[in-house]
Amino acid sequence: MIGIGPEIKICHLYPDLMNLYGDRGNVIALKRRAEWYGLRPVVDEVSLEAKPDFRLYDVIFIGGGQDREQQLICLDFQKVKGSSLAEAVEDGVVLLAICGGYQLLGRYYQTGDGEQLPGIGVVDVWTVAGKKRLIGNVVIETDVIEGPGPRTVVGFENHSGKTYLGGGLRPFGRVINGYGNNGEDGGEGVLYRNTLGTYLHGSLLPKNPDVTDFLLRRALVRRHGVAELRPLDDTVERRAHEAAIRRARSKAH
Repeated sequence: MIGIGPEIKICHLYPDLMNLYGDRGNVIALKRRAEWYGLRPVVDEVSLEAKPDFRLYDVIFIGGGQDREQQLICLDFQKVKGSSLAEAVEDGVVLLAICGGYQLLGRYYQTGDGEQLPGIGVVDVWTVAGKKRLIGNVVIETDVIEGPGPRTVVGFENHSGKTYLGGGLRPFGRVINGYGNNGEDGGEGVLYRNTLGTYLHGSLLPKNPDVTDFLLRRALVRRHGVAELRPLDDTVERRAHEAAIRRARSKAH
């Protein structure tokens, strides 16, 4: 285990613009869980115009937002932050992007009118506006998290955009309940290097401690080369997780 005290730098991108359905709770969960592991989390809030070197961070988070906010951020990505963020992704910085943030990492978002809003293209995905809103509680199964057997991940989705993955990319998981990326191919989210894109709000991380630990481990391995984390008492988190599964399954029938 890494000794008590190592710093872990967290960047919260656009906290004033991209915070739908409790997305800020993901940063709270990362910070609190890092503290429980004896780390020293430092959170920087970064919004429009700022141009940090994202490679200096261990974890970057961006949540979801409405169309107006996404248009503002699209411009900021193109003019200010895109190249630095792309370099960080290729350098292995951990990045969690939810919903609108996930879409902006891709090649483009095509609106219902046929207009294409360019993403920064750090992940080979693209999004097309659909006619139906994909909304509800979600359960997926994933095998990308370390440990025996596949894990369930729970959350809440609300999006009309339908996201498709390019060749060679793997989804974060397979949908058990809900719609996922597009409601067609059974995939949810994407994992590319240490970047995780997903449509799961809710907040995602408090009810999914395995995902939180997955991100922290990857960040620690990149920075320190080792990431042995002692077991925590996740009784409350597991109960919330199981309750979310029961809710999703009850609404599906």
